[in-house]
Amino acid sequence: MTDVCFIFEVHQPYRLNRNFHSDLLARQSVTKKDLFDLYFDNKLNQYIFERAARKCYFPSNNVILEQIDRYKRDRKQFKVAYGISGVFIEQCERWSPDLLESFKQLAQSGCVEFLDQPYYHSLASLYGADRSEFVEQIRLHRQLMKDLFNHEPRVVENTECLYNNVIAKTVEGLGYEATVTEGVERILGWRSPNYVYKAKDSKLKVLMRNYRLSDDIGFRFSSTWWTEWPLTASKYAIWLAATPGQAITLFVDYETFGEHHWPETGIHEFLRWLPGEVIKWNNLSWSTPSEVVRRHEPVGEVDVHEFNTISWADLDRDPSAWIVNPMQTICYESLKGLQQSVKGTHDEDLIKLWRYLQMSDHLYYLSIKGGGPGDVHSYFNPCSSPVEAFAIYSRIISDLEARILRELEKPEFAAKRMLRRLPVGRGFTFFYEFARPTTWTVHSLHEFYSALKVVDIKSIQFHTERGDFERWLRQVVGDEKLAGQFVDTSSIRLKGEALRKRVVYAVEGRIKELEAVATETTADI
Repeated sequence: MTDVCFIFEVHQPYRLNRNFHSDLLARQSVTKKDLFDLYFDNKLNQYIFERAARKCYFPSNNVILEQIDRYKRDRKQFKVAYGISGVFIEQCERWSPDLLESFKQLAQSGCVEFLDQPYYHSLASLYGADRSEFVEQIRLHRQLMKDLFNHEPRVVENTECLYNNVIAKTVEGLGYEATVTEGVERILGWRSPNYVYKAKDSKLKVLMRNYRLSDDIGFRFSSTWWTEWPLTASKYAIWLAATPGQAITLFVDYETFGEHHWPETGIHEFLRWLPGEVIKWNNLSWSTPSEVVRRHEPVGEVDVHEFNTISWADLDRDPSAWIVNPMQTICYESLKGLQQSVKGTHDEDLIKLWRYLQMSDHLYYLSIKGGGPGDVHSYFNPCSSPVEAFAIYSRIISDLEARILRELEKPEFAAKRMLRRLPVGRGFTFFYEFARPTTWTVHSLHEFYSALKVVDIKSIQFHTERGDFERWLRQVVGDEKLAGQFVDTSSIRLKGEALRKRVVYAVEGRIKELEAVATETTADI
């Protein structure tokens, strides 16, 4: 018996306000409560959400509920799974409470599983060694699923199916049984995606999306040029029945049903008839992701290094849909670099705005890929071009950064500000001498301390004699006290390991001092 696992991704972003700059200038004063309406085009967001609800969400939910009820007493029940972003739920609460009730009915059916994902549909899982933001967003989503649907997900669907060994370890550490990602040939090789695998050096099970069969529905259903058009439920069920394996994972955007393929294409009728056509086959049954991974043992291991990260986007099926060109990299690194600063404010409004800006969609609109992938990016982009999208996005990020730094300028946040991770372009690069950089570039006092302990002593002497450390600490880090200690060190004219010992001792002592102050501040807040 082969399990058919049907998963729907449900997400709508908050699109940015194209008139942000002029709207900001038109206001005499702006409070933090005003920023959401300044940063995001909520008239457009509401319009698109309500259109998608009318064309896709309501009719698709009704079809699925109808088919669940139809086969509920059969030996083979119809079962599906949803990955619903936290931002989508917020939009339901804001603009369509009835739609949220419809999803609650699905949850109560007993035939629907909900998957966890980063609440803000972000790329936080890629934030280097620090996965704390990713973990926090997963936990926020887990609590949301429990509060709304009384459901505790056992499977994670990371944003855009992003996956590597480190992400897998993080997900396993959170107590999940499995995750879902793209079944790409560069990882699987000769192996089929229609089996359960396990993550490298982990007990976490991995379901691999069958992208060919999924994209037959998601991308090709209404394409009259396609040799298999029109795609009927009976034809598709025949394909599934002829596909060997433990489980066939079908994973599509929910907007496939009515928004990407309009109702006039027959997409809802396809969805209506598919459950029954699949059930007709003795070798097929509908199953949820949790049922699949509990029923089947892994047949092998998937090894995905960070440099080979998987996604389900574009032909490359990697993170290049969001992070490849300079515009994307600048915005991505700027946002990532704000993590320590914004959390240091303990301001929930600023933190939430920062998280809204993390939505992968904003970076997706900056893509300059050509061909078919470029057409898809353009289709979703609310701006006239990637360049316009970049101009808007970067302005808003800069505005938020300025407000965060202004908040941190308050005396009580001085210690946290000096301990923060600096954005790209403001770090310190160690040089051996003029035009001979080392491999060390640091973006915080902690990294500075670590580098000083191991970097070539010639580099420390070079920068001490030039006063480079003092200038960076004063002008960028903003630590006048530590900068003054480096001035004193320079005047003593120490050399070799005696110099290293002196500067390491100074930085270590200052970090401990600042951490003590920061801890006291946190306790008082």
